[in-house]
Amino acid sequence: MVFVLILAAISLAMTLAMLIMVSGGSYVSGQQKRFRTAVEAGRGGMEAMFQMISSRGNVGTPFPGQVLPTAGALGAKLAGPTASWTGGLDNSSIIDPAVPASYDMSIDLGVYRVYTKIVDTVDGNSGADEGLIKTGVVNSGSGEVTVVSVPYLYTIEVLSQGIANPTERSKLSVLYQY
Repeated sequence: MVFVLILAAISLAMTLAMLIMVSGGSYVSGQQKRFRTAVEAGRGGMEAMFQMISSRGNVGTPFPGQVLPTAGALGAKLAGPTASWTGGLDNSSIIDPAVPASYDMSIDLGVYRVYTKIVDTVDGNSGADEGLIKTGVVNSGSGEVTVVSVPYLYTIEVLSQGIANPTERSKLSVLYQY
């Protein structure tokens, strides 16, 4: 009888341990799924910011749920290096959703709100287009290498978080050349 009670206690403990492991695995799996979804929303917000940069801040029709930035602030961030920013533009990497001045643009993507912000602008390897510098359009020597023009490098911070549950979030840092 004592032996049967000991075996029952051992089987109960093993069953309890298995239930704890299964429920813990489900919890971790759910957290990973929500995080991956938040990362994908952040990538979508990055694409919206890339479109904003390529249009130099002049987007005709905003995306549904997009809050466009103030034109002057974004124009200053797009037009010159960080050292030339005036007017107290925020270049810290912290984005606080409760403070609209701490981000440049927000967009709603499904159940996530994505906040993006340019925190640094650096001159690239070339300036503005100066036309043809040489006399012809053909390279004069076979050893010449034409350098691809990269006027600016932008450091962009992205925060995506759930609208209903702000604890579901992800943060991305992007270096974008344009």
